[in-house]
Amino acid sequence: MTREVRYFIIYGATDTGSKFRPSDWAERLAGVLAPYRPAGGMRSSHLTYSPYVIPTDIGGVRCVVVDERLRDLEPLAWKFVEDFASDNKLKTTFGGHPGQPPHANVPPESPRR
Repeated sequence: MTREVRYFIIYGATDTGSKFRPSDWAERLAGVLAPYRPAGGMRSSHLTYSPYVIPTDIGGVRCVVVDERLRDLEPLAWKFVEDFASDNKLKTTFGGHPGQPPHANVPPESPRR
């Protein structure tokens, strides 16, 4: 049986509604987590984001979509992401991919540049 993929989404807005700074925070966070990839994943000489941590925009707000499978791959990386959101008082959701019902089994979007 296939396990449903769920996503932890960190929004670039604080609990008080302020825009989170710096403006490239999502790319920085995704860059730090770039080494975490599926076993046997293709290695490239080019810098790329992990398929588990993707910066994107949702409704005009900068976000990072984190695939829950990162938790199984590297629990400390998952804790780092959760702590980052909590320490910075950022809005978050957990469930399906944006634009899909919660717990939808769909892949994350490619990063937008």
